[in-house]
Amino acid sequence: MGRLKELRKYVNKELCGIKDEDDRISAVNHLYGVSLAAAILARKRGLDPEIAAMSAMLHDLYAYKSGSYDDHAHKGADLAREILGELKITNDEETDTICSAIYHHDDKYATDSPMDELLKDADVMHHTLNDTSKAIKEKEQVRYDKLCEELGI
Repeated sequence: MGRLKELRKYVNKELCGIKDEDDRISAVNHLYGVSLAAAILARKRGLDPEIAAMSAMLHDLYAYKSGSYDDHAHKGADLAREILGELKITNDEETDTICSAIYHHDDKYATDSPMDELLKDADVMHHTLNDTSKAIKEKEQVRYDKLCEELGI
């Protein structure tokens, strides 16, 4: 089984623990949507699409499991490190890359490493394009505009 498939299997089991059906569907939709966007952006930017997709699959898992977004990026990075350690599907450098992206993904104003930026952008893509009837959040507007320019849309 491929690494991403193994990680998705793990994440799916975790998400099955969400009792509210709407919340569960929303979590699945968001993690898979951001994962796809991350893989696309990684291909475009010359980064590793598998590591990008894995980062995205884990980026909000802490929030979904705990029911809280309080410091979810930092706590999510710790959870991701535990999960990746348990599954043994990444080396130390890959784990550090994934955890850094998760740790920084909530700060849309800062500029961080290329993979960190990629996860932020994939998250913004999903937030803004998954439901176009919603207003774009102020903290995501500049990043969204740059993404539209990059993608020619």
